[in-house]
Amino acid sequence: MDPFLKIGITCYPSLGGSGVVATELGKLLAEKGHEVHFISHSVPFRLGSYHKNIFYHEVEVSDYYVFRYPPYDLSLATKMAQVAKQQDLDVLHVHYAVPHAVCAFLAKQMVGDKLKVVTTLHGTDITVLAQDESLKDLIRLAINESDAVTSVSRDLMRETREVLDITRDIELTYNFVDERVYYPRDTKSCRSEFAAPGEKVLMHISNFRPVKRVGDVVDIFKMVNKEIPSQLLFVGEGPDLPKIQSKVKELGIADRVHFLGKQDDIAHVISMADILLLPSEKESFGLVALEAMACGIPTVGSIAGGIPELVAQGETGFLAPIGNTRQMADDTLAILKDEQLAQNMKKACIARAKGEFSSELITTQYESIYYKVLGRKVPALKPLCG
Repeated sequence: MDPFLKIGITCYPSLGGSGVVATELGKLLAEKGHEVHFISHSVPFRLGSYHKNIFYHEVEVSDYYVFRYPPYDLSLATKMAQVAKQQDLDVLHVHYAVPHAVCAFLAKQMVGDKLKVVTTLHGTDITVLAQDESLKDLIRLAINESDAVTSVSRDLMRETREVLDITRDIELTYNFVDERVYYPRDTKSCRSEFAAPGEKVLMHISNFRPVKRVGDVVDIFKMVNKEIPSQLLFVGEGPDLPKIQSKVKELGIADRVHFLGKQDDIAHVISMADILLLPSEKESFGLVALEAMACGIPTVGSIAGGIPELVAQGETGFLAPIGNTRQMADDTLAILKDEQLAQNMKKACIARAKGEFSSELITTQYESIYYKVLGRKVPALKPLCG
């Protein structure tokens, strides 16, 4: 029997950490020899260059005049079933319960039980959508009818069980980064464009939604900058961006705050920082903190969601209660004023990223789940290239 699998992957292709993780997972699976088929309405933005084992199938939505809204969910389910039949897929791995796991459930009804469905929960399908009583039963159905369910953090797993009264097995599979992409970069020339010699650089990367508490980032920076000359770099865009720009002007610190917009090469950008600030009130995992960790940058943030599972308190950063900007500022200053502590944290960050959240470890965990739902033994496959 062929040891390699044919895997369909569906994710949100153009936004969020879930799309990043799903796409990177597909690329790594293809590298190991599996055949990977992405099924979505557009090409995932992290898919990158051609690979012989990677295929993309576009979901086209019907514009039949009786439909008030284009029925993307039905089109997606139909496309999943078509691809599964034509390509003889073994597994559909869907990221987010709504709508993707629901669509996969419908596709399986069309194809038959031979097709297995693995659902990965990333966050807002539980922390936001599952709070809506009108969607609870649908999300519960999608989860319970999946052949396997994974969660990117223990905290998200706990919330899923509590909110939806889920009793079935949920497997913990943390997010990961590819160490060949995320590592400390030499950014002296780029950093000099923003910070003078001796100045420190703080950074925040997000989609600027209220849940990210970006205003807290500005407050933390203002307190830090009073004691140590610093610059603050914002990366990303989102609904709260205009409000944050106004706040920066009102506080009179516009000359020390830089808005870089969306950036593709996050590893290079984040390597310019001394500290990443992540004061979110909800964060199912906190992928940006892992990206920073892999580049040797400690995180100062909040005790929220899955962040404490990622950031080792006092080793790879510091965490404080949500909204406690004074404590976060003090923690930031503690790192910036102690070069030995900063160096120790840098080494610990890189070691933790390579150990607990390595691409090889997490990819192998997913492979094991695939083989288990198929009732097959896990074969000895080649490791990822170093």
